[in-house]
Amino acid sequence: MSNGPKSGNALFDLSGRTALVTGANTGLGQAVAVALAEAGAGIVAVGRSAMTETAALVAGAGVPFHEIRADLSRMDAVPAVMEQAAATGSRIDILVNNAGIIRRADAIDFTEADWDDVMNVNLKTTFFLTQAVGRAMIADGLGGKIINIASLLSFQGGIRIPSYTASKSGLAGLTRLLACEWAGKGINVNAIAPGYFDTNNTEALRADPKRNTDILARIPAGHWGQPKELGGAAVFLASAASDYVHGIVLPVDGGWLAR
Repeated sequence: MSNGPKSGNALFDLSGRTALVTGANTGLGQAVAVALAEAGAGIVAVGRSAMTETAALVAGAGVPFHEIRADLSRMDAVPAVMEQAAATGSRIDILVNNAGIIRRADAIDFTEADWDDVMNVNLKTTFFLTQAVGRAMIADGLGGKIINIASLLSFQGGIRIPSYTASKSGLAGLTRLLACEWAGKGINVNAIAPGYFDTNNTEALRADPKRNTDILARIPAGHWGQPKELGGAAVFLASAASDYVHGIVLPVDGGWLAR
């Protein structure tokens, strides 16, 4: 929550804040964690695997770093994450819901397991972790910033990823709902919709010559996004610069949606 008007670079200064970032072990989550750290925020990184690389990158910013191992496909991960985050002694001022998975198959062949796996990570535990963090922010009256990582598939249908599209469309709606409920409580809830980025989730697309060519042909910027290109949007939405921004889904897509 802002302490009043700021100017210049101070608008984006996150010194003294702590950000909990899920899926921070690689890709977009790692890039967001590093960008927030470079803006001054301490990082509580949540992920299923070791975050050695993320820890080393954050260390360069000279801010605190804490690692929490958790499988966010399971609801029991939520209280465990909250307990371990509290044990760091830092208040969570910023929550970045980045953890997500994808399953690819034609809709006619899509399985219940692939539906449930994606929805559990991308939407269900995301909501309940946000609920837990929101409760704490509301209880102490200090507000905070919540950033959901949505997708172009929050706006479009896509192909062969029914549960992913449903989850990311749902996350956009959830972003708006929480903004409506919590804006008056000093909590900004917004989302970023990444376009086609060079990450593990898009490896299959980049490896397919036709899909890769077709995708690049539509991106006005002419290249797949690099994870570091997402960091600025995250810093903006985590900082005082966005204090009057509520409920947006901000595309960072190289111009994809403009074409």
